[in-house]
Order: sequence, then structure tokens, then C-alpha cells
Amino acid sequence: VPALAHLVIWGGAAAVLALWWSDTPSVVGAVGWLTGAGRITGLLAGYACAILLLLMARVPLLDRAIGTDRLARWHALGGRYTISLACAHVLLIIWGYSLESHTGVVGQTTTLVLHYPDLLKGTIGFLLFLITAIVSARAVRRRIPYETWHLLHFATYLAVFLAFGHQLSNGADFVGDRPAQVAWYALYIGAAALLAWYRFAVPVRRALRHRLYVTEVRPEAPGVVSVYLSGSGLAELRAEPGQFFRWRFLTRGMWWAANPYSLSAAPHPAYLRITVKASGGHSAALAHLRPGTRVLAEGPYGAFTARRRRARKTLLLGGGVGITPLRTLFETLPGEVILVYRARRPQDLALRGELDALAAARGAAVHYVVDEPAAYSSPLTPEALRGLVPDLAERDVYLCGPPGMTEAASAALRGAGVPRGRIHHESFAL
Repeated sequence: VPALAHLVIWGGAAAVLALWWSDTPSVVGAVGWLTGAGRITGLLAGYACAILLLLMARVPLLDRAIGTDRLARWHALGGRYTISLACAHVLLIIWGYSLESHTGVVGQTTTLVLHYPDLLKGTIGFLLFLITAIVSARAVRRRIPYETWHLLHFATYLAVFLAFGHQLSNGADFVGDRPAQVAWYALYIGAAALLAWYRFAVPVRRALRHRLYVTEVRPEAPGVVSVYLSGSGLAELRAEPGQFFRWRFLTRGMWWAANPYSLSAAPHPAYLRITVKASGGHSAALAHLRPGTRVLAEGPYGAFTARRRRARKTLLLGGGVGITPLRTLFETLPGEVILVYRARRPQDLALRGELDALAAARGAAVHYVVDEPAAYSSPLTPEALRGLVPDLAERDVYLCGPPGMTEAASAALRGAGVPRGRIHHESFAL
């Protein structure tokens, strides 16, 4: 499915280039090359904007077939391409037009922005894109809370809206070309419709139907709590072990943020449960939730489920609070399952009592590895993993934990002979 999605996306980009090619009889001189390149980058940037919206529209078919984390990575990579194309478009068009009119770059910029139809709105949209790119840069992203970044990211919707009119009003490939205009409208209206339905209408409808609320908050480990939730018709959510929701708790200081937390117990008709470690303001506040607090839940999302399993045997490899989706899989996956759970200290092993009970009930093995004390530590190397799981290369591996741990574990698993296609990983911190 990912290969097919890539084919469709790049096929659309080729069609956009064909639009420029069919509308350009010749390219002559520096002005022709500059404005031609400006038109191409503008067309591709406009097409990429629609694709970015589609990737994050949370369409269930794409989410289950490709995976939320992969869609998010494509979205992030596509965002970098889009910003680069938009910057190139602006610079090339200004440069080309200034050469053609024999004016300075500053004067030409003023003329374009103030006197061309919809270009002032397009300029505002471009600046909003730049702001989004800055706050999404890794160095900045690490310094701001997830909730702030997520809120600022909504500026891209306004940016796309403002830039859309400029594309049709000033784009030489659209002016007078009715079929091209209709195709562009169809692309954007389709993306907007999917976005409005799955990001807004469906969550509101489910909130009214299921009326979720907090029933209990239970400490599990230092800085780790489980939140139990109940509501109406929970079975209709069709959540699967390994999936997650975006949770919005309707209480002071938390109602405006929707954070992704995975289920830490197999979905039950009477309740749902998440287990969260305090790593920021929002996650820390969960420990103080009161029973009865209303909750909006978007989801379920993610492809980190039994559907990915290919082999009869499975290894679940988790680190820290990444144990939460693995705990649901440990309970429900068929076949022979081994769990390896890594943490810094023994007291950080959340849900250990449940894991031991599940292991005893299904006759499965569970290995706990901690950094302190050193006698119980084990490096993330191919040799160490094979020592714990001798038939490692014959197993599917579900991997979840902090980024550094998952990167090291992925390299060690491949070094131990596990094919890349049987290492299943999904990041829930989106």
C-alpha cells in the first residue's frame, strides 16, 4: 500500500508538470528560464499543499493501511519540500519579473504584492508557511510544548486558504484554462472535504454518541498514572489493541489540547484505559483529573496492531512508558509471544503486576531489563538480544519506546538477522 500511495502522489506531480509543459510553447532567455522555473515550483508547491492536507486528514483507510506515524513522517518531509518550493517560487518569479521590467527587486516585489490580484493574501499565506516551518524545525520544536506546537500548526490551514486564490488568479497555467481550473478546484475541495469530515465532523459526532468521562486515575509508577474512562457504546469505536486516540480532557487548562496516548489495556465494552508518564504540562496534569471529567477522543488511530504480524512467533520489545501498547498486544496476540521490557530502574517498570499475571496466564516469557542496578542491565546489541531470545530471527518484532532506544533497538534487531519488514514500530508522540 505505501508503494501504491507513493505512485499516486508522484503521478500527480507528473501531471502538474505536464500542465506546465502543455502550456509553454518555448523557453527563451534568462527571463524565460527564471519565470518558467518559478511557474514550475509554484505549481508543485500548490499541489504539495493539497497532498499535505490529505496526509493528515486522518482518513481511516490510509491510517490503517499505511500507519499514522508513517503518514506523519511523509507529512513532515513533504512540508520541507513545500516550503523549499514556495521559497524558490517567490525568489524566481520576483527575479524573472524584475529582469523583464528592468526594475529593482524591491520595487518589483512591491508591485507584485500590491497590484496583482490576490497576491497580498498569497504573501500573507507564504509568511504563515514560513512561521510554521520555523516552529517545526527540530531545534525549535524541542524547546516548545507539544500543545503549543500543535496549536501553531493550525496556521497552515489559513495559509493554504490564502494562497489558493492567488494560484488561480495569477497562475499562467490556470488563466483561461477551464479544465485545469476544475481539476485544481476538485483537488482542493476533495482535500478540504476529507479534512473537515474526519478531523472535525466525525470527532464531534462520536463525542455526542459515546459521552466519554473519567472514572478513575490510578498511580502505576513514579510519575506514571493510568486513566480509566467509560461511556456509551464503546464497542462501536472498534478500537484494536495497539491503537491510540487523541484525547481532549474538558477541564481547566487542558480542554484546548488533544494529545495522543495509546490504550494500555485491551478495549473493553465497559471502559478504556490509557497509561501516561509525566513528561510535560499536559501529561503531568492527568494525575489530577477528577472522576466525571468529560473527554473528547479522536480515533482510534494507528496500524500497530496484530494485522502487521507475519510470523507465528512474536517479540514485544518496549522501553519506558512505551510498554502501554505492547501490554495490550501481550494480552491479545495469538501464538508464541516473548516480552522484553526495558526501564531505568525497577520502580519504573509500570504495569509489572499485570504483565506477570498475563505471562503466567498464557505461559509466555517476560524479561525485565533495567539500567540500575548494573547487575540487571543489558546492552541493546544483537548478541544481547539473541541471548534473551535465541530464535529472534524467526520472529515478528513490535517495538515501542523513547526515540533513542527504538533507533538502537532497530539497528540491533537488523544486526541479529530480523528482516526490516518484520520490525514493526509506530511513534505515538506525533
